[in-house]
Parts: sequence; structure tokens; C-alpha cells
Amino acid sequence: MELNQQPRYDAGDNPTGCCARFNPEGWDNQDLHFKDKPFVRVKTRSLMHIPLNMGPVFKKTFEAIEAADAQDLEQSLVLSRDLSPWSAEHYFAVTKDVPGQDMTPMTGDFKTKVFEGPYKDALEWQKMMLTQVEAQGHAAEAVYFFYTTCPKCAKAYGKNYVVGAAKLAS
Repeated sequence: MELNQQPRYDAGDNPTGCCARFNPEGWDNQDLHFKDKPFVRVKTRSLMHIPLNMGPVFKKTFEAIEAADAQDLEQSLVLSRDLSPWSAEHYFAVTKDVPGQDMTPMTGDFKTKVFEGPYKDALEWQKMMLTQVEAQGHAAEAVYFFYTTCPKCAKAYGKNYVVGAAKLAS
């Protein structure tokens, strides 16, 4: 994959009017390479890894990104990871600085894997990502997940695709 790019995301296929239908083609087993790729970073609260305020935080963040005209709908990406059972952080890919937001450029190489199933399987998916990366002769610095649809849209589409992205240790 080219520097600071990921597979295309078709935001136009959106029959629910909420989350676009995710097409997993081209996302599995990809090598992503980021160099100072701009992201907005936000944190959410959790209770034993169950998000408590994700909806309002995401809504506010997407509104700020849209107001700054900093979105690329074909390169849509939000990487999430649990920091503890009580909090998580989320990185929203943007095209430029978003006023009033925590801008965090990301640099590194990532290996991807597409999963399908309930969100509760994330811990198992993380273990699978670590095993896959290790089998390829690498170590992972962190594992992020791109939750491609909200629970309501996943139910409407009949599939819940989640993309794992293991950041390789340098």
C-alpha cells in the first residue's frame, strides 16, 4: 500500500443513512505504511471494556472534522484501542489539522486482518493478530481495531466487519 493510504472506503453505499456498508475486499492482510499521517485523537470512558460515551464523543469529533473540511470519505479510518477496562482511545484519520482537537500524527508500519463477528470477540481477535504478526517474524507494538459500523448498522447489514491493525515494533 502507498504511504499514508489504506484500501478505498465506499462511503456512498449507505442505505442506513448512518454507517456506510463496509466491503472487506482489499482490507485483509494488507501492509499499511504511515509517516506523520494526521489523526485526531480522542478518549472515551468504558466500564469493563464496554463503551459508555462513545456515541456522543464520536458525534462531536465527526462534526469538528466536517466543519474543518478535513475528511476524505474514500480514506475513512478510525483506529481504536482499549487503554484499560475503564478507557479507550480513538484515532480519526484526517486530511489536515482540526481546530480545537488533539492532533496526533501517526508513523509506523501496520499489518491488517479482517474479522467478522460480535464486538465481544475483540480480545480473541487481538490474540490472533499478535500470533499472526509473530508468525511473520515481527513484534507488535500495539493492536488497533477499525470498527467499520455501529452496532445498529451491523445488525441492519447482517455482518459486523472489524479490521485489526497491528502496529509493528520498530
